This record gives sequence, C-alpha cells and structure tokens, in this order.
Amino acid sequence: MIEVQHLHQTFGRGHRATVAVQDVSFSVAAGEVVGYLGPNGAGKSTTVKVLTGLLVPTSGRVTVGGVVPWRERRRHVARLGAVFGQRTTLWWDLPVRESLDLLRHVYRVPAGRFRENLAEFTALLDLGPFLDTPARALSLGQRMRADLAAALLHGPELLFLDEPTVGLDVVAKERIREFVRTINAERGVTVLLTTHDLGDVERLARRVMIIDGGRLLYDGALGELQTRYGGERELHAEYEHAPPSPEVPGLTLLSADGPRVRYGFSGAAALPIARVTAHAPVRDLTVREPDIEATVRRIYEGGLLRRTVGQAGAVPR
Repeated sequence: MIEVQHLHQTFGRGHRATVAVQDVSFSVAAGEVVGYLGPNGAGKSTTVKVLTGLLVPTSGRVTVGGVVPWRERRRHVARLGAVFGQRTTLWWDLPVRESLDLLRHVYRVPAGRFRENLAEFTALLDLGPFLDTPARALSLGQRMRADLAAALLHGPELLFLDEPTVGLDVVAKERIREFVRTINAERGVTVLLTTHDLGDVERLARRVMIIDGGRLLYDGALGELQTRYGGERELHAEYEHAPPSPEVPGLTLLSADGPRVRYGFSGAAALPIARVTAHAPVRDLTVREPDIEATVRRIYEGGLLRRTVGQAGAVPR
C-alpha cells in the first residue's frame, strides 16, 4: 500500500536549509495498522504530508497504492481518508448531516453507498444524537467522531490518523479506537497512526516505526520494542507467609511488605516462576510488563535507538 525509498525532505536553501527527513525507507502492506511515533519536530508530519501529496519531496521514491501522490493528486485523494486532531473537515455552521452530504458530492459517492455507510458509521460512532447539530456546537469528542465518519464515507483504502484522541476523555477515546479496529478488520482499511497517546498505539498497532531528527530509528513489532528497551519486568509475589528472607537469586528485590514482595527481572528473560515458588509457598503471582510510555520516554531521553543505529548502521527490526 505504501512504499517509501530514501525519502529526503529539505526546507530552505544553502546554509539556512533545514533537513526535516533524511533517507527514510519503509513499506506498509495493505490492511496493516502502523504507529508512526516520534517527538515533536521529528519528521512525522513532513512524512505524512508527502504521503498525502501535500508536499513534493526533495528526493526519494514514494508510491501509495501504486500512485505517486503529488503527481496524480485527484486519483490519490479519492482513495484515502485523513483525520487531523486539531482540524476539521466539517463546515462550521452546518449540521453534521449536511456536511457529510456535501462530502458525498465532493467524492461522488453513489447515493445508495452513502446511505449504507452513514447508517453503519452512525451506529458504530453513535452519531445519531448530534447529526443535526452544527459543527461549532459539538464537543471535541463528538467532532472527532463526525470527522472519522467524514473521512471514511467514500470508502478509502488508506486512513491517516494524526492525534485522533487528543484531549478526549477515556470513554470517547475507547469508542474511536474500537471504530478504527472495526473498519480495519471488516473493511481492510490500512491505517497509519501518528500520535503521542501511546494508549492508541497499544490498542491498535502491532507494528511501530520511530523517527527522530528526521531519521527512521526503529521499524518493528511493539512487543519487540518493549523487550529490547522497556527495562525490567516485574513479578509480584504474594507468599502464604512472609518468607524468612525475600531475596531470590537472580532477581532484583524491589520491595517487600510481609508476604507481598515485588521482584524485577530482565525483559528478555524467561518468567522466573519456578525460582519464586521454590523459595517459599506462594498464594498468587502477577507479572507486570514495562509501561509503553515509560519505554518510549527512555528511548527519547536516553538516545537508545540513536546509539543502536549508530553502532549497527541499520534500522533495528
């Protein structure tokens, strides 16, 4: 669906030139949901603007569904949808229903398919209570749900999501995430997700790419990222009685409160259950995985991926 080879984007000229993206290559298969992560100014938005056809790259080869985005824009935009958390495609003073109907004409969606899609999205996103409300009167969560419906009414093959849950409460976030999961599973829509809310990534994407300083530093499974860079996992043991000593060889003792003891162990290591159960009679065991937000923060702040790429000369996979 997406093929990017040696993408390079520079703004300005001469000594004032700013390199936004440098030598980025990746591919996304049809039907994938991929998280595209990075701190502010990393190059995420520039990459998406190239993929949507808004920017012509300085150099490199980019195709989306076999089309060069900036050369065949009319054909290209007819096959994609985009939702940007800080912007809306709705007409501010029009009821949501009328905005959606205008978009039907813009994309030349047949009336029958429009009615079917609108009915399905109304049910999935609970649009009914505010379909006749002007966009200016919607809450943020309502507007985001309406924008998602607007982006998908014409049946695109590819959806770009930029901060789709920013500023939303927990209930609104989960409704949007469930909708994205549904259209990916049932319609095979490919999704490229850029976000700072790592809850979105955990619930939607199995694969993540991390960009920083314009360079792609990681492209692979979210679980592998956690294993490599997430730090220690935790094993919480509740013994039947407080053990004579909470220490277990090979494990880091994090805390001990009578029979309740917390241990740390390497993310790459096998679960050390046998060692703990052999230490003293156990009533309950719980494993806590490293927090994804803490993992990504460690990566950004510690430059872990930059060091890896510098040593290996390739993007970790």
